[in-house]
Amino acid sequence: MRRTYFIKTFGCAQNEADSERIASYYQARGMELAPDIDSANQVVINTCMVREMAENRVYGTVNNLVKNKLKIGKPEKIIVTGCMVGMAVRDKTGSFMKLIRKKLPHVDEFLPIEEVGFDHAPLRTNQTNAWVPISNGCNNFCTFCVVPFTRGREISRPYKEILHECYSLAGDGYKKITLLGMNVNSYGADLIVGPENIQVLRDIDKTYFNNETLRFPFDSAQDKRSGQAMKGYRLPNGQMVKPILVTHLNRLRIPTLFPYLLEDVCKIKEINEIDFMSSNPWDFSDELIEVISRNPKITRKIHFALQSGSNTVLKRMNRWYTAGEYLELLVKMRKQIPGIQFSTDIIVGFCSETEKEFAETVDLVKKAGFYKAYLAMYSDRPMTAAHKVFKDDIPHSVKKRRWSILEDLINKPSHNK
Repeated sequence: MRRTYFIKTFGCAQNEADSERIASYYQARGMELAPDIDSANQVVINTCMVREMAENRVYGTVNNLVKNKLKIGKPEKIIVTGCMVGMAVRDKTGSFMKLIRKKLPHVDEFLPIEEVGFDHAPLRTNQTNAWVPISNGCNNFCTFCVVPFTRGREISRPYKEILHECYSLAGDGYKKITLLGMNVNSYGADLIVGPENIQVLRDIDKTYFNNETLRFPFDSAQDKRSGQAMKGYRLPNGQMVKPILVTHLNRLRIPTLFPYLLEDVCKIKEINEIDFMSSNPWDFSDELIEVISRNPKITRKIHFALQSGSNTVLKRMNRWYTAGEYLELLVKMRKQIPGIQFSTDIIVGFCSETEKEFAETVDLVKKAGFYKAYLAMYSDRPMTAAHKVFKDDIPHSVKKRRWSILEDLINKPSHNK
């Protein structure tokens, strides 16, 4: 008897890439993709928790599936995975898992995405652009953001494995690759200094990538034992390179390999276009700018999440830059990379945002010249610092008005002609 599955995905490009791996996981078990969600034997809901609206859509989708299941017997099995389950397994109190089990009593399995693994090549849904995850998780702890609690600490995928996948994609005829991470800029930090020296809060036993990630790849093991300065990182081609050091909070340094990785992907002659997402504005290194400027294959559309143009709001958000520093980075990149364009994320109505603070965001937007902005009204998220120490005290009507002002300013068709 033919067994079928269907995957419903909520959220970002990383979730889409995860769903491609989930599809491969089911294909390897001899199952086939159903033509629609209602006819599948098993349905997987890949969840997002960045906004309350996304979470509510998950509940609504599952409840509709349950009605069909009770009425016609399909789907036989409902599986929930993704960020919602990631938060549940990282919540040491167990309260969030109890909550979602209570809200979703007919779900048959809550599947941590870490259990899917990278044993099988993703089942690509796009035949021109391939998603290639290079890291998972985030160490930054912006006060509004739930990602560190849904995906855990930042774990880098092995350099050699990423290059192997990119070369394989080129051999399969792909011309465009998009490298994915919550913050690609800091790719490789755990590979350089050892995972035990990276933040461990939010960890679970399993990691997103395989155990090869957990090697300590310095040229000399003595560096790890003694704590002496590292000699360098050996790339898959045998070259020893000095990790790029990026300023962090104006004093600490984050070592990264991303400029080297990006340049190595550019060397794959069959690949014509290379994109990446996402990048934080506070650790976008000069070396990374240089790599982009000398490689025309790399995108000239960069996404930099601003979140707010007010220094006081940025401080409450735990964003590690000022409005002035953000604008300086845009100016620097426009000078060094002709034709570059910028898109952004902005949150309106963050906790206690005043009219003056919002006006500062409007002012920055007018100076920045974004070609697109993904605008969101602040949504209180469990486990975040903002949830614990701030109040979601801006009325929805005010959030909506501020959202509309920025939408008219940035995203209206007249601005993009």
